[in-house]
Amino acid sequence: MPDSATSATSATPDVAAGLAEATTGVVREFPRPTPDSPYLNRELSWLEFNHRVLAQADVNDTPVLERAKFLAIFSSNLDEFFQVRVAILKEQQAARLGGTSPDGLTPSEQLRAIRVAVADLTDQASQVFSERVVPVLAAAGIFVCGWGEIDDDDREYLGEVFDDRIFPVLTPLAVDPGHPFPHISSLSLNLAVLVRNPRTGERRFARVKVPDPLPRFVPLPDGERFVPLEQIIAARLGELFPGMEVESNCAFRVTRDADLDLEEGEADDLLAAIDLNLRRRRFGEAVRLEIDRDMPAEVRNLLVHELELEEDDVYEIDGLIDLGGLWALYRLDRPNLKDEPWMPVIPPALAGIDDSTGDIFAVLRNKDVLVHHPYESFTASVEAFIRQAAADPHVLAIKQTLYRTSGDSAIVKALIDAAEAGKQVVVLVELKARFDEKANIAWARALEEAGVHVVYGLVGLKTHTKTALVVRNEPDGLRRYCHVGTGNYNASTARLYEDIGLLTSDEDLTADLGRLFNFLTGYSRHVQYKCLLVANTSLRVRLTELIRNEKSDPDGSGRIVMKMNSLVDWDLITALYEASSAGVSIDLIVRGICCLRPGVPGLSENIRVRSIIGRYLEHSRIFAFGGRAERHYYIGSADLMPRNLDRRVEAVTPVVDPKLTARLQEILDVNLADDVLAWELDGDGQWSRVSPRGRKNTHDRLQDLAMARARRDPDRKSPVSSGPGTGFRQ
Repeated sequence: MPDSATSATSATPDVAAGLAEATTGVVREFPRPTPDSPYLNRELSWLEFNHRVLAQADVNDTPVLERAKFLAIFSSNLDEFFQVRVAILKEQQAARLGGTSPDGLTPSEQLRAIRVAVADLTDQASQVFSERVVPVLAAAGIFVCGWGEIDDDDREYLGEVFDDRIFPVLTPLAVDPGHPFPHISSLSLNLAVLVRNPRTGERRFARVKVPDPLPRFVPLPDGERFVPLEQIIAARLGELFPGMEVESNCAFRVTRDADLDLEEGEADDLLAAIDLNLRRRRFGEAVRLEIDRDMPAEVRNLLVHELELEEDDVYEIDGLIDLGGLWALYRLDRPNLKDEPWMPVIPPALAGIDDSTGDIFAVLRNKDVLVHHPYESFTASVEAFIRQAAADPHVLAIKQTLYRTSGDSAIVKALIDAAEAGKQVVVLVELKARFDEKANIAWARALEEAGVHVVYGLVGLKTHTKTALVVRNEPDGLRRYCHVGTGNYNASTARLYEDIGLLTSDEDLTADLGRLFNFLTGYSRHVQYKCLLVANTSLRVRLTELIRNEKSDPDGSGRIVMKMNSLVDWDLITALYEASSAGVSIDLIVRGICCLRPGVPGLSENIRVRSIIGRYLEHSRIFAFGGRAERHYYIGSADLMPRNLDRRVEAVTPVVDPKLTARLQEILDVNLADDVLAWELDGDGQWSRVSPRGRKNTHDRLQDLAMARARRDPDRKSPVSSGPGTGFRQ
């Protein structure tokens, strides 16, 4: 369904008219946005984001395996886009829904625009890989070789590998009157094979699935050359069809609808409903077909017909299909071809505290602590908070939300230990966290078996908050401690994603969190919060007020700086336009989707939008309102999207300690000064790299600041290692 029912016509009447005159620019590969709409299209903006990810693979001074990683991320991102966003648009199109998106496009128009953009992106990705990454890999001693590029000795070796390790797990599936067209699982790599009976001349189609468990690239004995698995299988197809002639073979891949929609009445047992829908996901409607560009027309037509697709759903690939397979090359033990590992430092306020020494609660009784990942250690801060709570005999209760967590989660193990020690432990596990449903079901069952009170989330709302509450019995009575963050309780992604968390014993905030957890686990529906901003109740209203307060600043010095993943909400965008028209200076740091048009005279000339794309995924949400003398800061889990504000439970907290707000301002300043990783958006919806001036790299600068902060702390221990920080996922 659309993100908002609000139409573009809800903007002020003169906005669209003024915009039509202001939005001119050079036509690029991407379709132009609707010229008379004050909003940019959500789906095309996302594709522009993935274009920025792809561009990282084409940066010459980036280590070559990092470039391969960005190609893999680009490909995986695009898979998810088709599984969810394109699938939704196709459902709308099939239902003949007559509405338009806020920028004025029908589902069919959006699908046509997506087709043009994706075809160009996939061509670019293939070109970047084959022409610019493969040669650099070869210069570094990593050769991606086709079957036709190796000699007879190599082929003999791979023949032995095929016989021993590949052939036994292959299953050719023929299509004939006795064998219907097989189910093609989503995102599996396959070979479409045409075989001919030399005696009768009869021709048949067969499908051979490239086995998922096997390595995508098979190394030759020298350990330097790698041959794609599908090419080895293709070269030995005769052994799968003895007595037949193999006329042709081509690789292909199908993407299916993976959006889980709970039907009415399925939610009585949310765990069972999600489990059932996970099984349904494998059989979702096909939404995309990727094929080798040389595939014969008769095979192509057969696939399109049997998969019930349209010709516009077919994408021809010139080269390797599924660049997500490049993760296999990235995992090679070649540290000289990757970013230098970053060892997160211990937050200075928590230096000297570990599971056997120190008292994190004593620190938090005296001051709030801001932690910034991956620059500061998640293990030595957030994990330590939960581990100490689990082990502390004075702790009576722990309450926590889990949206996505790692497979070997130390936090989940600590929660289990706490429950087994007799503490009251309540965990809200969000089963509807897309593509993590299976893992979350497993964790929920493990927690329940240990005696943890597990809540599965609320029907109709995803619980997206990143919150933990600890209740401790102390000499002067019960005291509560909490963590409110912008990122998941996942140690793996905390090394890859940039996130912020607040650890505090503030009475108002911890009392608010107590009310929030009671809302999540009970039946209360009219909760009043003193300082916490919560969706889907107070967050939208309060953010709108904060924006409008800047517009009404009496001395005309209104200022807004926001950092987020996505900006889609039409009502808040309109409020920002109104603030800009009133003279408020606005800087927006938006990593992904941005539906706001900046710099348009009469509409948004005081708004600037930039995106930081680099080594770490920019995931934190920071909202700052007011001049520097009296600026209000907030951090939390919510992006400015209708789903976050209206259909999720989100928590955003004020940060008031001057030392901590100075840290938040420092992060914003570094992001706004970047001229290496930064991109800027113009009013025509086009993104371009910021012109380099001082070579200011956000990630390098924040690493330097973290190290300097740790050196200044007299009580610090050596920086702790949580492993290398590399990663970028939408």
